[in-house]
Amino acid sequence: MKKSIVWLASYPKSGNTWTRVFLANYLANREEPLAINDVHRFGMGDSIAKSYQMVTQGRVDLNDQAQVLKARDLVLQAIVRNNADVNFVKTHNICGSAHNVELIPERYTRSAVYIIRNPLDVVLSFARHFGYDQEHAVTAMGHSHHVTTPDGPTIWQFLGSWTDHVQSWTLERRFPVLVLRYEDLLTAPEEHFGRLLEHIGIPPEAERLEKAIRFSSFKELKKQEDDSGFVEKSPKTDSFFAKGTSGQWKTDLPPELARKLRKQHRKTMKKFGYLE
Repeated sequence: MKKSIVWLASYPKSGNTWTRVFLANYLANREEPLAINDVHRFGMGDSIAKSYQMVTQGRVDLNDQAQVLKARDLVLQAIVRNNADVNFVKTHNICGSAHNVELIPERYTRSAVYIIRNPLDVVLSFARHFGYDQEHAVTAMGHSHHVTTPDGPTIWQFLGSWTDHVQSWTLERRFPVLVLRYEDLLTAPEEHFGRLLEHIGIPPEAERLEKAIRFSSFKELKKQEDDSGFVEKSPKTDSFFAKGTSGQWKTDLPPELARKLRKQHRKTMKKFGYLE
């Protein structure tokens, strides 16, 4: 089997879906925006409950971590078995192990794209998505053994703390990893989405790039969700797409929680330019 997986990785609520929508629009190259509910056709996730049921013929208990982890390799094998040169796979899992099971095996991996976002903004979306209050979200993001629980469509996801997650992907040396800052994608999309295309071996075409960026704007994504819903929306929130901005923490995050996040993640935040 080929090493065909290109991981599209991030801590939850850091821009993974936006990046995948851009990539799907670029690859589709249509004259109108791709439906957000069709994005999965250009790449799947590694935590989709239905995939685990399929590869085990329904014999996996999705509430049992050990069973799910045992089935993970079968899911990844099923992805690469199509013999394609590239298979895009979304993941929020840490680049490490859970209960001695390797989550991101080199034997299936071609490369990875890692999207990082200021944790002061992440925590706002993270809390809303998972139905946490902000204080609980800050605590979860600082917990080295943080795991999201199954919610129906999605199985366990092994995150660790925000710092653990970022370090696990950005210090990875077994395969090439392109690191993109969410904030740079906002301020200079042509440059940084262009870097993404180059990383996966596609020379960017200026007109096509501009169109894909426009078709994946937050205004467009929000409009589509309002009109048709979005299959990836958490059952604990009213909508998936919110403002898609940076710096919202300055008005929406209590100062004491901002201080706590900075204390927990100071070294990593400083490394990636998130300390003022």
